[in-house]
Amino acid sequence: MRDVLPYRPKPGEIPTSPGVYRFRDDEGRVLYVGKAKNLRARLSNYFAPIYSLHERTRRMVTTASSVEWTVVGNDVEALQLEITLINEFHPPFNVRFKDDKSYPYLVVTLADDAPRAMISRRRGIPGARYFGPYPKVWAVNETLETLLTLFPIRTCKDSDYKRAMTSGKPCFAGQIGRCFGPCSMKVTIEEHRENVDRFVAFMQNQDRRIIGELTQQMKAAAATLDYETAARRRDQIQAAESFFEKSAVVLGEHVDIDVFGIDHDELSAAVQLFIVRGGRVRGVRSWTVDKELDVPLGELVDSVVQNAYGDDIVPPGEVVVPELPDDAPALEGWLAAIAGRKVRLRAAQRGDKAALLQTATQNAKQTLMLYKTRRSADFTTRSRALEDIQEALGMADAPLRIECFDVSHLSGTNIVASMVVFEDGLPRKDEYRRFTIPNSTDDTDSIHQVLTRRLAYLAEPSRPSATAAAGADAAGADAAGDDADAASVRRAKFAYRPNLLVVDGGQPQVQAAARALEESGVEGVYLCGIAKRLEEIWTPDSDFPVILPRNSDALFLFQRVRDEAHRFAITHQRQRRKRDIATVLSDIPGLGPTRVSQLLRHFGSVTRLRAADEAAIAEVNGIGPALAATVHQHLRAGSSRDAD
Repeated sequence: MRDVLPYRPKPGEIPTSPGVYRFRDDEGRVLYVGKAKNLRARLSNYFAPIYSLHERTRRMVTTASSVEWTVVGNDVEALQLEITLINEFHPPFNVRFKDDKSYPYLVVTLADDAPRAMISRRRGIPGARYFGPYPKVWAVNETLETLLTLFPIRTCKDSDYKRAMTSGKPCFAGQIGRCFGPCSMKVTIEEHRENVDRFVAFMQNQDRRIIGELTQQMKAAAATLDYETAARRRDQIQAAESFFEKSAVVLGEHVDIDVFGIDHDELSAAVQLFIVRGGRVRGVRSWTVDKELDVPLGELVDSVVQNAYGDDIVPPGEVVVPELPDDAPALEGWLAAIAGRKVRLRAAQRGDKAALLQTATQNAKQTLMLYKTRRSADFTTRSRALEDIQEALGMADAPLRIECFDVSHLSGTNIVASMVVFEDGLPRKDEYRRFTIPNSTDDTDSIHQVLTRRLAYLAEPSRPSATAAAGADAAGADAAGDDADAASVRRAKFAYRPNLLVVDGGQPQVQAAARALEESGVEGVYLCGIAKRLEEIWTPDSDFPVILPRNSDALFLFQRVRDEAHRFAITHQRQRRKRDIATVLSDIPGLGPTRVSQLLRHFGSVTRLRAADEAAIAEVNGIGPALAATVHQHLRAGSSRDAD
């Protein structure tokens, strides 16, 4: 691979001014668009030695054949030009958004003589007042139905309204009680305008005092025996209470903010936007993002905010994000230009806004998990992924059974390993296995031990070796008991031959696994490893990794298999650690399960309990001075033995 790109600009050619740069391929297609405060400093990162570049950056610059740039006056202009070029060229190496739909709004046409309330996705109606956006049409329909009970205003089309006013006959919606405009002959234009003003004011302020006012009116009507009016006020009170219940207060009554929760990995990201108006969550938007380049969170926030606002959506006065991008002041200036007022971009660290950000982030995690699950659950997608893996690794057949191994430990202690099984691209949780590793020098040694124990079942499928049987734990392959038939079935499952063995790690871990595979004498099983940082696929005896296309179904399947093995190993490791902690305390005379739980709940860990003195231990409910002295002496003695 060449060390210097042929199209690299000569020293001094790149200006130091702010600007926007574009990488193009041989056919002139724009591959990537970026902005920089200092073009020379930013572009020099792309023209560093090829071997030192991130793998995806390396692929982008080697695919490109030229680079060009445009100098602008300041950071805000660079941001605006970058957004324009991305929307125009849709570069494949920029962040790609999956959310290209418009969102519905609740609109009040204040410029009309008799304003109407309607649902529209179109922005820019002259003189109209917009509320939203709403995540779904049914959500805004439900809101409008409730509010029309409180504030009856016109909802019919302009053509129906004009025809009704000309003929003197109410429109069809008015005849069936669905429209409450002047054409219904029940209110005048002036009275209707008053109802519209109350409707808009309520949507802006949402004052709960309206319930008290309606209650007083209901009681007054009932006192004068005007039961029809009292019944209408009763229905309005129920509608108001329903509205407030569905829009719970999360912040102050006058707080308008947008909160972006983001969860991402090397391949994709999920965004959850909470739209808070008047202290209440008025709408939720959710979308996924494909990441061609593994950009950091700050840069991802930059792209997310740029794509979230524009002609359809205007930002509020404050936007909360998980991390501020490097060009936060420029981004604030761009948002202010859209909103027509000052917009503050902030990363909440504590308080109610931070709690709301955490909730949005948790929803983003669920969205990303669901996105991956749905992608891997589709039969066509799974088949394509398995075929791509077969081609990439040069396998004779598609890997219908994949086994992935991961090692987990805590500072070299409590070493465990996991084996997860995927058949036809789907997890087979009934065939997952867990391993306990008594002693190991490092991760490569642990991988070698686990693969040796697992492959022993393939070497002698009819009679598993004693070493292998002793290796797997009670949840693993050495299950034995009075029921010999059940144990035989479990051993038979463990003896199924995989098409592909995957280890979590790079070349060192793959070499250790290859050594175990060779020593076992098992043939016809392929082997590879997936390195987490760069998502590279390593094979034995190869100096270079296999690079799968970004966002390919094959890479998604590899990632899901690896993540599942990691999750399973971490869970097992935590369970063993918790059990070991309980064992340490239960060995102390006088401590039963209840007192052990109280000690752990009070101190949080055995480490803190060891550091505590007798007086602090005696403060725990149910632990007296004598027992505290025994606990303190026993733990200190244990620490001395560990040190020796």
